[in-house]
Amino acid sequence: MAQSEQAEILVIGAGIIGVTSALALQAQEHRVRLLDRKGVAAETSRGNAGAFAFPEVEPLATPGIMRKAPKWLLDPLGPLSLRPAYAARIAPWMLRFWRASWKDRYEPAVAAQSSLMRVSQAALERLIPRVDGEAFMRREGQLQLYEGRAQFEASLPAWKLRGQHGIAFDLLESPGAIAEIQPGLSPRFTHAGFTPGWLNVTDPALWTEHLARQFVAAGGEIEIVEIQSVTPTASGVEIATSAGPRRADQVVIAAGAWSHRIARTLGDKIPLETERGYNTTFPTASFDVRTHLSFSSHGFVVSRIGEGLRVGGAVELGGLELAPNYKRAETLVRKTVEFLPGFDPNGGTQWMGFRPSLPDSLPVISRSPRSDRVIYAFGHGHLGLTQSAGTAELVASIAARREAEIPLGPFDVRRF
Repeated sequence: MAQSEQAEILVIGAGIIGVTSALALQAQEHRVRLLDRKGVAAETSRGNAGAFAFPEVEPLATPGIMRKAPKWLLDPLGPLSLRPAYAARIAPWMLRFWRASWKDRYEPAVAAQSSLMRVSQAALERLIPRVDGEAFMRREGQLQLYEGRAQFEASLPAWKLRGQHGIAFDLLESPGAIAEIQPGLSPRFTHAGFTPGWLNVTDPALWTEHLARQFVAAGGEIEIVEIQSVTPTASGVEIATSAGPRRADQVVIAAGAWSHRIARTLGDKIPLETERGYNTTFPTASFDVRTHLSFSSHGFVVSRIGEGLRVGGAVELGGLELAPNYKRAETLVRKTVEFLPGFDPNGGTQWMGFRPSLPDSLPVISRSPRSDRVIYAFGHGHLGLTQSAGTAELVASIAARREAEIPLGPFDVRRF
């Protein structure tokens, strides 16, 4: 395709979804520019746990969740909390979340999530050799840990669900069996599920930056500007920015937790909230972590990042404006000291990120109903890294007006 005939596409957002989407569009010979207010991997894509969590097909809104939620929400340091100052504002989202937990919506959401996971895993394996990315991968599996038989047996329906969707795993019913995979854990963890196909990235920020360098090397452009509005025109789309207007044939909005604000300038009101996640990163590893560790009932994980460790997780519903509550990060580190004997809690750096979350735990991957030149790709919650490569391929299909690999109805913004 000649340069003068190429369609120009602007991608708003240089996190993992935006960068990967830009690469996928570029591979279809579009001219692509990335716009971001801070730069590549400057927000949530910088500090996540680095997991490609393909087995996690169950949405946050599960049947019966609202019976447990009040206890969780009232604990400011628990695995799921709600800031009192934000309760009234988030009430409409919580109602949608409750409705999404009903069986008639939960089961289709699981099916849709599973289909996106399959596409994303296959897409990642295609992407890795294309960008010379194997050195960034850790193929070490994941242990989901339980304290006692009661906790373990309560988890069995979720493991059965994974099995129904083709996910391989081993269930471990003794500390000895766990120690063969991960020695040194506290003996309080008596049962576990091991997912051997789970993989992590060595560092999510470095991975995103590597993809961005590949994009630029292939002729892509990255511009740091504030996005003020998006307006369809007769011949394309105009984006008002802090550096003046930008025009394109199509626009992809992949700005994570800020996407709904941009969509609102088009007239689309989307119920996007934030799962504020906290972590602490330690530059050196004082405990020999051999696989991704998930402490299920405590809502956090420990993963290897570079030569160090990252301790993080939990969900705080608090929007974009409230100040961080780093006591949550401190609580997770204290628990890690208990769970990993010999772990040194000193020298860590705290961080908070805004995971963009929709009530049914499914992202939006669709055209805007206001303009068929605007494509939405956001709302992945804590699965943005996981679903990035699959989302990128689906975005490329939408942009090319080709039939996607999976039905996109469950991800259409008009479901709201």
